[in-house]
Amino acid sequence: MKKIMFFEGDIETQGYFSRQIAEAMQELGHEIFMYDLSRAWKSTEKFFRFFEKGNTVLINFNFHGMSGEEYFLDENNRTMWDALEIPSYNIVVDHPMYYHHFLEQVPKNYHHISIDRNHEKYMRRFFPEIKLAPFLPLAGTELYPNKSNVPIECRKYDVMMVGNYCAPQTFEQYITRIDDEYTAFYYGIIDDLLANPEKTVEGVTEAHLLDELGEVPEDELKKALAAVTFIDLYVRYTVRGQMVQELVDAGIRVHVFGDGWQLLPCKHEENLIGMNPLDSVGCLKKLCQSKISLNVMPWFKDGAHDRIFNTMLNGSVSLTDSSVYLDSILHDGIDCSLYSLKEKERLPEIVDALLADSAKMQSIADEGCQMAKAGHTWAHRAKQLHELIEYA
Repeated sequence: MKKIMFFEGDIETQGYFSRQIAEAMQELGHEIFMYDLSRAWKSTEKFFRFFEKGNTVLINFNFHGMSGEEYFLDENNRTMWDALEIPSYNIVVDHPMYYHHFLEQVPKNYHHISIDRNHEKYMRRFFPEIKLAPFLPLAGTELYPNKSNVPIECRKYDVMMVGNYCAPQTFEQYITRIDDEYTAFYYGIIDDLLANPEKTVEGVTEAHLLDELGEVPEDELKKALAAVTFIDLYVRYTVRGQMVQELVDAGIRVHVFGDGWQLLPCKHEENLIGMNPLDSVGCLKKLCQSKISLNVMPWFKDGAHDRIFNTMLNGSVSLTDSSVYLDSILHDGIDCSLYSLKEKERLPEIVDALLADSAKMQSIADEGCQMAKAGHTWAHRAKQLHELIEYA
């Protein structure tokens, strides 16, 4: 059995995911080391006592340990992973376009794990030299696995949403930074994405570049895509805000757990109940008290989000937009409730119908819980990773 190193002590959610996978890996027989990034030098010293040459691997998220941290570099500026010949399995929970600078200098025995199959396609096209591990969608955590979930009719919150909000205007400085022609070009991409939310940022950007220029060399397209991450953020937060607006302005109270929601303009702001941001366990506790949990996908068009499975595993109704991958595993009105970004005006109608029928909500919540338990916990993902690192 391989010894496995994970990271914690930096991004709270990713540390939590790592801990969930690590616990499941331990049950499978692996010896685990949790490297605390908040105490890096002390953790490095402990790691060398844990390390076994030829039998140690790293499982990390979003390039932790590969971002130029000095405590992972030797006197020759080599990464610890190269110097000690440690294979790395990096689970990237954002679009690869955010990480071109890291992807151009990955360790020698690096394996890239995508949570969206479009991200895989992007990697094959623009980084064909990098080894890809199999697609691994995000998963969820059941907070109280040995207890029954609180019945829907006894729950405190009608509708809740976990996540931060950022006003799209924040990104206008990047849209307007060059000249009017570029500004119009960028807004053309944004308008296309908002009108056609099934499309990817990379696909729409390429189409607009081709319309504008006729032909774009592959290396130039690659550079251009790395420079438009602000468009991804703009459309992501625009749509997230719109979905919440639709509900609160229709008279539905929504409890939001995250930063920035006071910046969302609403006609009926009294229905937008801003709550403090929470850590992962805190969010799960609130899901245990929620009837409906709203999810707006962060422009993953062929993947999932942990909010969906966390919601299901903790007995709430998952109300979410879909993706190609989600269409293959979810069943509207049976184990979840689906809405369309193209028909956002129907969202209040969907919520009102659910809230008016506790029995239906309970049935959806129960089916969703069983579905997620059967295949979408971090323990399930750990089994896939176990197969990967043991038999690759």
